[in-house]
Amino acid sequence: MSDEAFIRRTFELARRGLGTTWPNPLVGAVIVKNDQIISEGFHIRPGGPHAELAAIEAARESLEGSTLYVNLEPCSHTNKLTPPCAQRLIKEGIRKVVISNLDPNPQVNGQGIALLRAQGVEVVHGILAPEGEKLNEVFFLAQRERRPFLNLKVAATLDGKMALGSGESQWITGPEARAHVHQLRAQHQAILVGGGTLRRDNPRLTVRTPEYAGVQPWRIVVSRSGQLNVSASLFQDAHRDRTLVYTEAPLSFSFPGAQVTRVRNLRDVVEDLFRRRIICVMLECGPSLSSELLKERLLDRLTLYQSPTLIGRGQGMLDHFSIDKLSQRPRLTEIETRWIGEDQLITGRVLCSQD
Repeated sequence: MSDEAFIRRTFELARRGLGTTWPNPLVGAVIVKNDQIISEGFHIRPGGPHAELAAIEAARESLEGSTLYVNLEPCSHTNKLTPPCAQRLIKEGIRKVVISNLDPNPQVNGQGIALLRAQGVEVVHGILAPEGEKLNEVFFLAQRERRPFLNLKVAATLDGKMALGSGESQWITGPEARAHVHQLRAQHQAILVGGGTLRRDNPRLTVRTPEYAGVQPWRIVVSRSGQLNVSASLFQDAHRDRTLVYTEAPLSFSFPGAQVTRVRNLRDVVEDLFRRRIICVMLECGPSLSSELLKERLLDRLTLYQSPTLIGRGQGMLDHFSIDKLSQRPRLTEIETRWIGEDQLITGRVLCSQD
């Protein structure tokens, strides 16, 4: 097998940690000896063994002279709960390390490679780097921009409407797409809505499919007025201790102070979420908040469940966003599409115009 094939295997392993590793990256590791895989591992949760250590511990033979493949540069610093991987690789006598991406964390960035090379370990990096970057798009953006990655989820018709003029929206999409949303929720650290959506829909924002029910995200409410309903599910259910409120005015009822933060704007919200180490957020908000986030260039991905139906006059997904000329249009890049039941899923990175 080639280096590319072994690195692709690390990607497959890394994806097994999707939804459980945040705020850590997705990492898989493969140990090869005499061109045969002898051990594999992946990172499962913060504080747990890193992928390289998991692969080492799973090995049933000496690793002397072997090659380790890993999608992200092995760490070298001690400012964490787990011991540095680079030093363990040296101790085990691993001869060569093949890497997809350098770690953008300034505490690591290049230092893991430097330590390995200084101890005589051959290092190759950059193998399938664009694919590795896409795999860890959330972690990479959080490290580089010091804020969470925001993924806007929308269910809309062919003409871009997410509700009737009356506000009726259940259901724009079919049961398969709605079930898929729960899978998507389980892959995010938090789900965010605006005060208007909370007042209108009283959403639970929980994962409610058996295979993902053990993974419950944070629930986040952003409100200008602070006038929210104390009886809403987010404030009363079994997961209320995982509800955060960001408001520009005092909250209209009593709620634990550690879960309520006064803010001036959306930038304050994302800064506080990052401080809390929440880096992967799914947005299920209405057109007003979605438009404001787009204006602030804070949307990173759009995930659109598009129903092959038409509404005509109704509530558009970005009714409060406007531009002065076509050259200012935000666009999607790295687009992926597929059918889920009767609806089409379209997802891509949001690229805002510099015009």
